[in-house]
Amino acid sequence: MLALAPLAGHAAVISLPSDAELRAETVEAAGTYPLPTGPWQDGSGVAAEAISGKVTRQAWRIGGTGLSSYQILLNLREQLIDQGYAIRFECEAQACGGFDFRYGTEVVGEPDMHVNLGDFHFLSASKAGNAPDHVSLLVSRSASAAFVQLVQVGELEAAPVDVEPMTSTKAEPGTALPAEIEADIGPAMEQVGRFVLADLVFATGSSELGPGQFTSLSELASYLIDHPARRVALVGHTDAEGSLAGNISLSKRRAASVMDRLIGEYGVPAAQLEAEGIGYLAPIASNQTDEGRTRNRRVEAILISTE
Repeated sequence: MLALAPLAGHAAVISLPSDAELRAETVEAAGTYPLPTGPWQDGSGVAAEAISGKVTRQAWRIGGTGLSSYQILLNLREQLIDQGYAIRFECEAQACGGFDFRYGTEVVGEPDMHVNLGDFHFLSASKAGNAPDHVSLLVSRSASAAFVQLVQVGELEAAPVDVEPMTSTKAEPGTALPAEIEADIGPAMEQVGRFVLADLVFATGSSELGPGQFTSLSELASYLIDHPARRVALVGHTDAEGSLAGNISLSKRRAASVMDRLIGEYGVPAAQLEAEGIGYLAPIASNQTDEGRTRNRRVEAILISTE
């Protein structure tokens, strides 16, 4: 496990899977954090209590796990309860307030902390004592990695991280995702032959790729430019709502939009790319849930060269 161990007996000890990577950390010796205590509400925003003290913010990325965001949060929740924390508020995605909650709370920026607006879970907790301690957890995932944000407010420093293995590597129930998925594009393409471009954003029902920079496209472009003999098929996927013909058309247009962006803005040679779409024929999760449908709407890069 990865243990965030305290110097003394008030701060939380949080254990994460052994391949968790600390992507960002900031520490304020004396700061204030608006600890969410309720969902976003129209007209009043996110209910929160301003907590002052030593504020530590961390963002972790967990590659190679098939656990859902809820399964990860449930494990961390149990750890906090075992240490005497009282859960003050918890919610998931739309029940939190969706987009408005996500952008109404403090979140470490991309790519260190990725938040899938259709698949995230949040909780806040407090522990009474002479030096009260407060914790918030935000857990989300892409198709190839999970992300955990930990914010802790207390009077005590956090000790260095100790690494021990965590045993659970079972695939998430109801998903076709394997238990082991490479989180980095190089190993994913060379060993698995595919990489999910999990941070792409399309408007609902639209084939137009949203504005801005996307980490997955930058990584894919670097990979292709560094390996000029490699060719990649960009394959669009949809959920199972609507007709197959309509979904195939939409998924192919989305893949073509990604290809145009890679060529026009990232300088990838057109000869290394092609765009295809297969609609809902290759799901990675159940189409019977909102979470599953969100995960199925994606574009993948498939390595097709054989050199």
